Amino acid sequence: MSLQVEKLEKNMAKLTVEVPAEQFDAALKTSFQKNKNKFNIPGFRRGKAPQAMVEKMYGAGVLYEDAMNEAIDATYAAAMEESGLDIVSRPEIEIVQVEKGKPFIYTALVAVKPEVTLGEYKGVEVEKAKPEVTDADVEAELKKVQEQNSRLVTIEDRAVMDGDQTVIDFEGFVDGVPFEGGKAEAYPLTIGSHSFIDTFEEQLIGKKIGEELEVNVTFPAEYHAKELAGKPALFKVTVQEIKVKELPELNDEFASEVSEFETLDEYKADIRAKLAETKQQQATTENENNVVDKVVSNASMEIPEAMIDEQVREMINDYARRMQSQGITMEQYMQFTGMTMDALKDQMRPQAEKRIRTRLVLEAVVAAENIQADDEAVEAEIKKMAETYKMDVDKVKSIMGENGLKQMKEDMAVQEAVDFLVAEAKLV
Repeated sequence: MSLQVEKLEKNMAKLTVEVPAEQFDAALKTSFQKNKNKFNIPGFRRGKAPQAMVEKMYGAGVLYEDAMNEAIDATYAAAMEESGLDIVSRPEIEIVQVEKGKPFIYTALVAVKPEVTLGEYKGVEVEKAKPEVTDADVEAELKKVQEQNSRLVTIEDRAVMDGDQTVIDFEGFVDGVPFEGGKAEAYPLTIGSHSFIDTFEEQLIGKKIGEELEVNVTFPAEYHAKELAGKPALFKVTVQEIKVKELPELNDEFASEVSEFETLDEYKADIRAKLAETKQQQATTENENNVVDKVVSNASMEIPEAMIDEQVREMINDYARRMQSQGITMEQYMQFTGMTMDALKDQMRPQAEKRIRTRLVLEAVVAAENIQADDEAVEAEIKKMAETYKMDVDKVKSIMGENGLKQMKEDMAVQEAVDFLVAEAKLV
């Protein structure tokens, strides 16, 4: 393998990789072995025809796709390492030359980790967060506990009101034709939750149990199902149940049932004390964020778009995993919210860029101040992980591997950089 590296504008680079003809021919043989049972050659049992016969009948190009993938997989990692670049995106591969008996040549367009020029980072001045607990905060927390201890009461003598929890049957039609996914029975819907499109929920207000009605709505222009986007729809709906939350009375009896205290006043005092502790933790975090944001705003760098694309991709994958843990697929999420993948990417892009800028600046501070994670602190963190997962320390290290341990040390050094910046800052 031979490699040429061309540095481009905006922290991009192009790697040109040349795979020797012999290596590509070997990849063609691998491709043939993988695909030989797909070819039907007269005079040969399926999978028994020689490679030369297959290439003669179908053309050599029939084996190229898998051979190219094989050659790229076998050489790209080595090309990355040999380039000496800190590559921070997936490669955009372009084939330059592919022909049997000749070197296979491809290019990989990649983003390179940008250099950061730190501005003022020691002694930055930010407004200090004030952890105040108000009476309204206490009442809001008390209201939350009251809601948690509410019970659902079935209503039969009145129509639907805003805030009710209903159970409905519905079927949707566009241009008089039912559409896929537009029908459900015994569907739970809280009026005012805005979980349905347009004014669907508002049109149920005033309707009684067993009453059939027609609901007219319009799908959003950016709706995920293109065949429905922007179109008016009619839903035939029947209200099956109406339920409402019944809240317990806030008194001494309530306090004794939900806490260790006998009176409501004692319970409120405890709520206030816990809120003060929480607010202090929040203020500490807010101070950290404000200091770091100020340091980041003082720094300069040029982030390649491909690096942001990669961060967005990771964020979406993480979001999908969290949705999956709640039993919801991304397809279902898109359907429920009317969101599209492009819209979700656009929504996440500013946050992705901020994450990148923050990490790069903190890494630059680590380098500037020669901050290193203490070995004892690293061992303590690994021991904590071992206790959490009830595993042996050596087993945890084995699972993490060298790269995992390296990443942990880098993350700990970055957190130390945050602590350093806050300690040096002027909180006024």
